[in-house]
Amino acid sequence: MTTFPIIMSDKPDQTDGDTGVATQTRVKTKRPPLYKVLLLNDDFTPMEFVVHVLERFFGLNHAQAFEIMLTVHKKGVAVVGVFAFEIAETKVGQVMDFARRHQHPLQCTMEKE
Repeated sequence: MTTFPIIMSDKPDQTDGDTGVATQTRVKTKRPPLYKVLLLNDDFTPMEFVVHVLERFFGLNHAQAFEIMLTVHKKGVAVVGVFAFEIAETKVGQVMDFARRHQHPLQCTMEKE
């Protein structure tokens, strides 16, 4: 907590040395920690499906989604977004459910940034 002095005078037009100091407390809010959402490579999920997932759940355009899909394919993993905990958790769940419903072993995880 940070305290800042505020100088106030009872007689604003007269300067007779009769001043008081009031303190005002300001609470600084801390930003919530962020989490990286990661997409992991596997040998079975079609590339087109991964591109579709990136477009649908992460709002990427086709070119961005294709580029990230290639990164996942070549490096084995890629960060697809950075979010607050609840949003990251929701996106991981959505991707995993969607992949399961379409019978793909695509894995999506999150880790603290």
